[in-house]
Amino acid sequence: MIKAIIFDLDGVIVSTDGLHYLAWKYVADQEHIYFDESINNRLRGVSRMESLDIILERSNREYSELEKINLARQKNDYYVDLLSSLSPVNILDGVHEVITLIKRKGIPAAIGSSSKNAKRILSQIGLLDAFDVIVDGNDISRSKPDPEVFLLAAKRLNIDPKHCLVVEDAIAGIQAAVTAGMMTFAVGDAQRSAQATYRGEAVSDIITLF
Repeated sequence: MIKAIIFDLDGVIVSTDGLHYLAWKYVADQEHIYFDESINNRLRGVSRMESLDIILERSNREYSELEKINLARQKNDYYVDLLSSLSPVNILDGVHEVITLIKRKGIPAAIGSSSKNAKRILSQIGLLDAFDVIVDGNDISRSKPDPEVFLLAAKRLNIDPKHCLVVEDAIAGIQAAVTAGMMTFAVGDAQRSAQATYRGEAVSDIITLF
C-alpha cells in the first residue's frame, strides 16, 4: 500500500539536465577535457564531486583535492547563474496533476534529490511549498545508488520505507530505492531498469496506481 511518494527532482519534477550539461561543459572546456552529452548522461543522480571525477577521467593529468574543490565550485557557480532562467513553465508534464491528486488523497510527498540546489530550484519553479519534506545533497553524505537520501525522507515523513513509492528517472535512483526497501516508479531512462516496480512514459501515469 502506498502511503507516501518520494520524488527525485531533476528529470522528474523539472529538467535541469541541459543546465548541468552547460555548466560541466564550461569547466571541461576550461581544462581542455573532452565532454559530450553521452558523458553527461553518466552524471545523472551522481554527486557533484563524483561527477567531476567522471569528467576528469579523460584528463591527461592528475588533480589535487584542492583543485577538484575549486573546479566543482566553478561548476556550481556557473550552474546557479543558469538557474535564474528557470520558472514554472519548466515544470514537467503531469507534475501538477499528480501533486493535486495526492494532496486530495492525503498522501504526503517528499523530494529526495542528490542536488544541493534543490530548494533553490523548487523556489524558482514555484513548488517549494508543495512537498511535506525536502531531502537534498546538503542532508546526506552518500549519493545514489546509496539509499541514504530516500531512507532519510521516509524517516522525516514518519512512513515505513516499504510503504513509500519513489519516482525516479535514473537507474542509480531505482537501485537506491530498491535497496531502501521501497516501491519504485520509473520514468525516462530508469524504465530500462529491471528492478522497477512500475513504469510510465510520464509522471502523470502515476495516477493509474490510485
